[in-house]
Amino acid sequence: MTLAEELKGFLKEAEGQLSQPDVDVEAVRVAFLGKKGKITGVLKSMKDLSVDEKKEVGQVGNQVRTAIQEKIEEKKAEQEAKALEEKLASETLDVTLPGSKPKIGSAHVLQQIMDEIEAHFLGLGYQIIDDPTDSPEVETDEYNFERENLPKDHPARDMQDTFYITPEILLRTQTSPVQSRVLEKHDFSKGPLKMIAPGKVYRRDTDDATHSHQFHQVEGLVVGKNITMADLKGTLLSIMQELFGEKHQIRLRPSYFPFTEPSVEVDVSWDEVTPDTKPEDIKWIEVLGAGMTHPNVLKMDGLDPEEYTAFAFGLGPDRFAMLKYGVEDIRQFYLNDVRFLDQFNERGN
Repeated sequence: MTLAEELKGFLKEAEGQLSQPDVDVEAVRVAFLGKKGKITGVLKSMKDLSVDEKKEVGQVGNQVRTAIQEKIEEKKAEQEAKALEEKLASETLDVTLPGSKPKIGSAHVLQQIMDEIEAHFLGLGYQIIDDPTDSPEVETDEYNFERENLPKDHPARDMQDTFYITPEILLRTQTSPVQSRVLEKHDFSKGPLKMIAPGKVYRRDTDDATHSHQFHQVEGLVVGKNITMADLKGTLLSIMQELFGEKHQIRLRPSYFPFTEPSVEVDVSWDEVTPDTKPEDIKWIEVLGAGMTHPNVLKMDGLDPEEYTAFAFGLGPDRFAMLKYGVEDIRQFYLNDVRFLDQFNERGN
């Protein structure tokens, strides 16, 4: 048998295999057309043939290769069409069946808490300052620390480990800088300044059940004439009762913050307090820090502390969510576990 006859035999053999209904088309292609296939093997053995014989075998080889390729494509198309028909038959749509209800998402639980806080303070006439122009997350050392009565050599800076980008640029550790940026532009001829600044802040904490290198903060500031500690206490009581319930109470304990004087730690009652509740039976939990804005802070923002007074406070939505819903690990808020987040798919739940 000549090489040309052997090549023609390959065509008949391939046609026979491809005539089977469930043939493996790829296996046939590799067997006949692959680098180690039958046709390649024959063509490699032409070295001992004459010029005329090489020409004849080469032409036959190309013709057979093209014919087999066409047969393979035809079989492949045939099998794909059959598979589609079978799939369509198995997936016949019953138009009388009721449609499936799409799952509707909801705001993240931390966003829900922040929305509650913002809605409450809007009702009290506060501004919400979260525009990137006045509330940048990449902040200067001046606004983040120095404007908050924390000069470069102040020991209180050790309280906050910071992500520095350059010696003068950093990721903000608090939203307090927003207060200074807004305060220096406020027109007091139009009335006092009442604002909150919600947003993300960053500190070099080791992530664990109660700490995160990134968390949320809502800082509030009221500046005007004759602002007192009584105003601060009334404001804090209103937001605590909004979040935890009207029968919860707060207490203020003396504390220290560089940017307020006097400063207080604010506790909220763990349980509801009624007229019959004995003071010694009340369990308290610390929730935030606050105080009367330090005169130095007012001076640096261009105000006369003899004419204007102010109070400031800082809320932690992450901490409030943990307390309100009994979440024991702050990392749950950031893992995007839908099983966890679905528990809060309706506001107020």
